[in-house]
This record gives sequence, C-alpha cells and structure tokens, in this order.
Amino acid sequence: MQVAATPIADRISSISVSSTMKVAADAERLRSEGIDVVDFGAGEPDFPTPDNIKQAAIRAIEQNFTKYTPASGTAELKKAVCERHAQDFGTAYKLNECIITVGGKHAVFNLTQALVNPGDEVVIPAPYWVTYKDVVNYAGGKCVFVDTDEAQGFCLTAAMIEPHLTERTKLVLINSPSNPSGAVMDRGEFEQIFRLTSERGIYLLTDECYSKFLYDSEPYSIASMPGAKETVLVAGTLSKTYAMTGWRIGFALVPAPIVTAMNKLQSHSTSNPTSISQKAAVEALRGPQDSVGVMLAEYRKRRDFVVARLRAIPGVKCAEPRGAFYAYPNLGVVIGKNGIQDTLQLSERLLSDAHVAVVPGEAFGTEQHVRISYATSMHELERGLDRLHQFIVQNS
Repeated sequence: MQVAATPIADRISSISVSSTMKVAADAERLRSEGIDVVDFGAGEPDFPTPDNIKQAAIRAIEQNFTKYTPASGTAELKKAVCERHAQDFGTAYKLNECIITVGGKHAVFNLTQALVNPGDEVVIPAPYWVTYKDVVNYAGGKCVFVDTDEAQGFCLTAAMIEPHLTERTKLVLINSPSNPSGAVMDRGEFEQIFRLTSERGIYLLTDECYSKFLYDSEPYSIASMPGAKETVLVAGTLSKTYAMTGWRIGFALVPAPIVTAMNKLQSHSTSNPTSISQKAAVEALRGPQDSVGVMLAEYRKRRDFVVARLRAIPGVKCAEPRGAFYAYPNLGVVIGKNGIQDTLQLSERLLSDAHVAVVPGEAFGTEQHVRISYATSMHELERGLDRLHQFIVQNS
C-alpha cells in the first residue's frame, strides 16, 4: 500500500504568493495570447540601467570575476555602500555593520527571520508593502497594523504608533517613501518615533528602497540620528535608484551581531549575491549619480499627469504621492456594483475587461484602493488611464 506524501509544511501555509508577482504573471499570460495589456502592476523603473554600470559588469566578466564571494558580500561593495550612505545621509557605518543581500526584499526577509521570535509583535503602518505581512508571519510573529488616513495623504505620526507599542513589540517597520501610497514620513514625526522605540529597546526598521525619489523634500535617513545605530535597522536596495531590479543587489546597515545572524542564514540559503552584480553595484554607488535626478524629474511629470487624470474620473479620489512612483486611488465608487465585491475582483475585471493590470488594495491592507505604477511611458499611461476611466464610468 502506497503511503500518502506528507502535506506541505505549516510555515509555507502561513504565507501567500506575492500579489505584485501574480499580477505580472497574469498580465504576461494575456500578452502571450496576443492581448494588448497596459501594465500598471510592475514596481519597476522603465529606464535602462545606466551604461557605466553595465560596462562595469562586462569588465567583471572579462576579468573572470565569476567565482564565489563571501556570503555577506565583497568588502569592496560593503565599503561603497557605507560611503554612499555616509555621503547622502551623514551616517558612519563600518564594514562589519553592513551586509549585501540578494535585493532589498532579501534584506527585509533575513532581518525579520534573524530578529522575530514566535509571538513577537511587529508594528506595520497600513497600507503596507505586500511582503511585510508574509515575512513576519513566516517568522511566527504577529503583525500589528496601524491604519493611516487617506484624507491626510496616508501620513504616519508618532501618536498613531505609540498606542500599539507593548512589551511584546520587537520591531516597528516603516517604508518612506511608501509603497504603495507614495506617502513620505515627516522628519519630525520620524524622529519622534525613533525616540519612542529607542527608549523602549524596540528596533526601528527603515526600508529605504525609494529614499532618493522624493518630490517635495530632501532625502533623509533616520539612521543619521545620534545614537540610532543601536536600534535603527536600514534595509536598502540598488534596484529602484539605479534601475537595477534584475541585478538583485540590496543591503542592510545594522549592528554587527545582526550582520552575523543574517550571514548565517545567507550562508545556508543564497550563498553570495552574484559576483558580477556586485561589481556593477560598486560602480553604481561610486560613479556618476546624475541618472537619479533624470528619473526623478520624469517621475514627477508622470505623477502630476496620473493624479490629475485619476481625479477627473467621476467618484474617484486619489491622495497625491510625495515620493516613489505609485498612485493609490480609491475606486470604491464601483465596489459592490456589477458583481464587483472587492478590489481583488475589481483588479480581475480590469484585466479581463479593460486589459489594464493593477494591484488590488487588499494586498496592501486596504479595501477600496488599487496600486498604479507610473514607472512606464506617458503613452502607456494615457492609454491605460483612458481605459480605466471608461471602465469606472460603465460600472459605477
């Protein structure tokens, strides 16, 4: 008699497939069938990686820099990360406080797994990036969500965070600028949250993925605060800043013992980040930085266009993003109509009927929104927003 296979491990059942990855796969499936899809789902710059970075990778291949590196990354790249962060934000990290990861998501995952025990609470403002909830669940932690106010641009304050801090709180996780809302933390409020957490011995994880893409203020890191290195954890990536999403290079700047813990995990999972990508990353960090300003100027133009077009659709509200490259419109005007019960169904209908790919708000912790990435051409934005406008009018 054949014995049935053992079911999938419980820890895998605690997480879901990334909603952003699913949207990308669904859109690609339709395109493979010859359907003209406008894709607003991808959180990915449409700009090419700058040539100086690509040439550095070519040189690495030609010079046979194609072997294993230390699991935590090369000393050269760690030094470049620390130098760039110091130049941009006024911090002073040492090499033993830096670890190179396989993208920013990997940094957040490994930090969470290294720190969160079963039952530990992690405070996360909503809306939140889809991965945060799942990596906490995977570690056995408990997510404590803090709702922000759409009317206030989804801005977070210390007063909103404080009531949720308990003796079980291990970590507060903040992403500014925010994916999906584009909200940016007020510097004074961020400093107050740092004081709240540091006084209680709670880690403050700052996800700086979009830190260079701010429209109304200068880039800033809470890690520059005096005494921050003890409890502030920086997760960063080169993916968005240098249009290097596929190169998979991220980093963490954290206390040395946490680097050691993360390195243990990496040494048994990914081993080292790709050697060639690490050489390219050194050039990205040490080379010309003008491409960042070029992208930001284009994102600003697109932001203004997208917000104006969304607000012109009857019944649609949209808070103005102050950073990143996403709009997070409220499409509640069609929820509950024509069989559309939630934004999951709304996103499915937009894809099947209007051939527009968006990410449903349920993935980010809200019930009436969708995320629209404007990291695409103006031509595609015009086509997609025309289709969205027509769909909303027909279904509201």
